[in-house]
Formats: sequence, C-alpha cells, structure tokens
Amino acid sequence: MKIEKLKRENKQWIDEGAELLVVCFEHAWDTKEEALEDMEKFVQEERIALVAIEEESVVGMIGAIPSYGKTGWELHPLAVEPSYQSKGIGTKLIAALEEEVYKQGGIMIYLGTDDEDGKTSLSEGDLFEDTYEKSKNIRNLDGHPYAFYEKQGYKIVGVFPDANGFSKPDIWMAKRIRDK
Repeated sequence: MKIEKLKRENKQWIDEGAELLVVCFEHAWDTKEEALEDMEKFVQEERIALVAIEEESVVGMIGAIPSYGKTGWELHPLAVEPSYQSKGIGTKLIAALEEEVYKQGGIMIYLGTDDEDGKTSLSEGDLFEDTYEKSKNIRNLDGHPYAFYEKQGYKIVGVFPDANGFSKPDIWMAKRIRDK
C-alpha cells in the first residue's frame, strides 16, 4: 500500500474516491454525483488530499482544509474501504496528512466526528446539562470512531449538543502537531 497526493488531473482516483465516500458515509452522500462534486472541492490547490492505493485502486482517502490562516486545519474527510479497515491504513493516512500540514506551517488539526447513531454515552440524555462532566466521562457504546482518533493522539476539545438532531451531538477533537 502506498500513499499519494490526489491531484485534480487523476480522474480515476477522484472517481474511486467518490465511490468510497458513498460507501463510507451513506448518510452524507446519497449519490456518486454528489460525492463527485465534493471531490472537486477536496482537490483544490489550497487543500490537502491524499489517497491510499492498493493494487492501483483507492482503498482510503483523507483531506484537510486550511483554517485560521494556515495554523489550524480541519481534517475532512477520512474514509477507508470497509474491507481494508483495521489494517493500519487510517493510521498511515493520518500520519501522512499531519506531515503535509506541518510542512505548510500548520500547528494543529481538528475534526468533528458525529454521533448520529447513539454510539457514545453523549447521546444519552440532554447534553446541555452537565456538558463538561459528560464529555470528560464519555463512553464508547458501539465502535464510535472517536476512540480511533484518540489512539492517534487527538483529544476531545468540545461538543455541539443536538448538532445532528436531539441527542445526536458532534464531537470535536484536535491535536497539536508542532511544538512551541
């Protein structure tokens, strides 16, 4: 497996990336056409887009959007073909992305990871009550990806209660990638 920069000229990888988005995020992209529109945004010059390639096919992808000048970057999206998950590809994609962001002067990377399906304890009850205590004591109920990001060194820095509907928060995580 190799990690490559995704360039707008590589229509095959862009097409495969769109298919991957539909498979991994069916609630966000209903059709390949919608995903292709976003893929065009992901390969804009100011952004970072990387793909994991296995046997000349895209099996994973990751992107970053510059924010706060270029000191903070939003990780969006991270997708790995389901049959390739839990094989270290996501970890390698994050490491490669962190290196690219660092080269461009980035200090930190942040991301939002939704809990739309009740996979964390943050979906239980009203998160507007005791927000900080509930965030501090979060429990993973059913394989929510926040635990994967924690293994990569990301920390929960906040939550948006009800961002995706009642008891469906967005969990915000961040990691400093450059020392002071």
